[in-house]
Amino acid sequence: FLSIAFKDTTKIMFVAGPAGSTKTYMAVYSALRLLSAFDALDLLYVRTVIESAEKGLGALPGDIGEKFNPYMAPLEDKLYEMMPKNTTQKRDLLETGRISAMPINYLRGSSWKNKIVVADEAQNFTYKELTTLITRIGENCKLFICGDFMQSDINGKSGFAPMFDLFNDEASRSVGIHSFKFGKEDILRSEILKFIISKLDNKECNK
Repeated sequence: FLSIAFKDTTKIMFVAGPAGSTKTYMAVYSALRLLSAFDALDLLYVRTVIESAEKGLGALPGDIGEKFNPYMAPLEDKLYEMMPKNTTQKRDLLETGRISAMPINYLRGSSWKNKIVVADEAQNFTYKELTTLITRIGENCKLFICGDFMQSDINGKSGFAPMFDLFNDEASRSVGIHSFKFGKEDILRSEILKFIISKLDNKECNK
């Protein structure tokens, strides 16, 4: 993963894998390493407002920043996991705006330069939303688009698997677009999760 992520020629990585297989962890880790190496870069974290509880962004109180704040929790978890507890670096990155977050719904019309973008839970993006996401890319940008083929909260409308497959070829790799897949063997969260994913996988295969 890291050998692809850190290549200058890599512009977009579609990262698929089951729950607990370090998709987001590795993407955020790569992004932080790049931010540390290049002062000009910022990190943008993108998620959808869709969640399994079916509570939309409009139902939450406050302005866009306050509404989206709960959706930043996975990113903040990774930051606290990776950075020493006694460092001010986390706060500095957030307060100076080098790390920010935005819902996928608000990307239209944006264009990016000098950005590392981590798009999380991409299985909940439609094909159209993913198209909007990847077409924001500009000079000196790198996108990590993380998703799980087994989980989606948008009732079969996910565009992640079709988009992953579309760019999973040599022509795409030659221009810096890679499709990378973690497997059950990469699950680090717990042994029981490996068992659960194996059972779910077998059920899907036997349908």
